[in-house]
Amino acid sequence: QSHAQKCSPVIFQTGSYIFPLALGNLLGPLLLGRFFDTVGRRRMIAISYGVSGLLMLAVSWLFGENVLTAFTQTVFWSTIFFFASAAASAAYLTASEIFPLEMRALAIALFYAVGTLFGGVAAPTLFGRLIEAPGPVPLACGYLASAILMLAAAAVTLKWGVDAEGQSLEAVAPPLSSSRR
Repeated sequence: QSHAQKCSPVIFQTGSYIFPLALGNLLGPLLLGRFFDTVGRRRMIAISYGVSGLLMLAVSWLFGENVLTAFTQTVFWSTIFFFASAAASAAYLTASEIFPLEMRALAIALFYAVGTLFGGVAAPTLFGRLIEAPGPVPLACGYLASAILMLAAAAVTLKWGVDAEGQSLEAVAPPLSSSRR
């Protein structure tokens, strides 16, 4: 058997677990997006991050106890991605709304760059090390840290978030040029 023939079942199995994660990641913003303008951005971001954080707490504990199967972990992760992706999408956009017009593009770029630095560089490096550690407990601790971050994001949003839904961008943060007149 060739190397490709030996690996194809593994690739298919991996893909069958990755696809539901991507689906949850896509469906969250699509299905929850309208509620960010009707229920309110601040409340929905807090609820979405809160639900994600609570589910991640459950995953952390269950993973640490070594009771999750590949299927149950995929279901948890897909659900977490469903809510967290909606929250993150709205948070990126909402964060820019609180800046004056002249600074919005810079704010979006800065938030995106910082998010990419941590989510695209630091997190994979850290979780790579946790995965290499023996036993499930180190990775469960990483999941716990992630849960705490999501719950903290929910609390910060509830406390300091801006209710911007239904308002013009200029009403939320007047342009700098209008304050110079």
